[in-house]
Amino acid sequence: MTTSSHDAVTLQQLIDSSSDELGRQLSKMVQNADNPDAIANTVFQDLRLDSRHVASDDVFILLKSQTQQGQDYQKIRDYLSQAAKCAAFILSEINLLDLFDNTNVLPCPILYVPNIRDFLGGLVQARLQYQQLVALPTVVAVTGTNGKTTISQLVAQLGQLAGMNSAVMGTAGNGKLGALIQASHTTGDALAVQQFLYQMGEQSADLLVLEASSHGLDQQRLQGVPVKVAIYTNLSRDHLDYHADMAEYVAAKAKLFDKTHFPTLTHAIINIDDEYAKVMMDTAQASGLIVWTYSLQTKANSNANFIATDIEPSLQGVKIALRSALDDSQSTNINIVSPLLGRFNVANLLAAIAAAVALGISLERVASLVPQLQGAIGRMQRVPSNDGCFIVDYAHTPDALTQVLDSLRTHCRGQLWAVFGCGGDRDAGKRPLMAQAGLSGADQVILTADNPRTEDPNIILQDMQVGMSPEQYQRTHIEPVRQQAIEYAVHHANDDDIVVIAGKGHETYQEINGVRHDFDDSVILQQALQQAGRI
Repeated sequence: MTTSSHDAVTLQQLIDSSSDELGRQLSKMVQNADNPDAIANTVFQDLRLDSRHVASDDVFILLKSQTQQGQDYQKIRDYLSQAAKCAAFILSEINLLDLFDNTNVLPCPILYVPNIRDFLGGLVQARLQYQQLVALPTVVAVTGTNGKTTISQLVAQLGQLAGMNSAVMGTAGNGKLGALIQASHTTGDALAVQQFLYQMGEQSADLLVLEASSHGLDQQRLQGVPVKVAIYTNLSRDHLDYHADMAEYVAAKAKLFDKTHFPTLTHAIINIDDEYAKVMMDTAQASGLIVWTYSLQTKANSNANFIATDIEPSLQGVKIALRSALDDSQSTNINIVSPLLGRFNVANLLAAIAAAVALGISLERVASLVPQLQGAIGRMQRVPSNDGCFIVDYAHTPDALTQVLDSLRTHCRGQLWAVFGCGGDRDAGKRPLMAQAGLSGADQVILTADNPRTEDPNIILQDMQVGMSPEQYQRTHIEPVRQQAIEYAVHHANDDDIVVIAGKGHETYQEINGVRHDFDDSVILQQALQQAGRI
């Protein structure tokens, strides 16, 4: 998304109209310029992070690459040369003395701002608000390896059902509920995030629920977003192609609960059953937040603020006995009927209920709204059939796949099937772990392609088979072509079997060699069921 501001502005005008903290940071930035008055009073139009989009009198903001491959200095020189032809001035996170012997070779002023990410979001929002003041929605942010999309959808739905105009931002798309536009990243860049936040304000959204990815938190893409309620789901192995190790991954997630980064925070909602919960709780408590925990473990975590004391699952949903105790007050017991499939969705629902209460909706009101909830597309999504049970789910980590299979095992009278693969150009160490998760939870496994990107799908499948036993091979079918893998499952599963097509969920493409080909698991599954005469 791009915007075009019609009235030009100066940094000095933004300094004068901004909050004390942002104004201080902008003033300090300006004072570090060779000619502070000139920079402060240079008129500009829009802020740009992409050199290809820089128009006359825009400001180009040059950020460092965050990949493990590091900086490509020749590309950076090219970006700068392209942007400098039009830009009013350039703000650079990179010291240009690393790139040029003489920075005067570029035709516009350049200011070195090594800490630009500390206030970039605030700067973008200040520019937007200077054009026209807009009231921003209340923001709830969800972080964790699994559950972010479902929880964000559930919180937004509960808000909407309670009378709040709600929007979401994340993996399943961005926009008002019911009108989502597919996004390329879970958390967009700082410019896109602030523009979307402002746009939702323009559209009178009361509530925005967003997914906070570890990449987005690490790169400070959410800086300046007025997060009120932060939710932590869980952590398991993921994104170690980006983070050096699990400790770094955990630290990135913990930033969401730190008022140093998000000064508007009031509440932290934390899954106390997770092994990394204490890190999040310690961070939140050090920031003086109201910390509420949720749990499915009645004995181990009986002091949780929201706890499911009894769970009765079925293929139509689940009945939950919920006990809630806030601020050392007397506990409240309430029965809830949820249409969401799977035990792990009980945990997701508890997180959403806690967030709704933190937003000021009474627990009794929330409980009355739960039966109207709808699961996120591609999350434990049942595709209709005359016999058997066919599920599409986004589970693409070992932990998520284990949870999905464990949840369905209790309902399975026949055999449980799992169809899944692993993404190319991603953490290769996860591949055999995915296969073992599937083999541990399912009776029959079909290994196939899942966004191979630039890798050979057969190589990925070979990686997944490392460590498999002869017994495991006997109940594993290898089919690199995902459509044929789905068709194989449909033709071989019996009437009382359950089949899970995992890994892609809501995605509508298969990425091969840089090209996204149309591919929707639920559509392919429907077609296969139709061809097999099962619908």
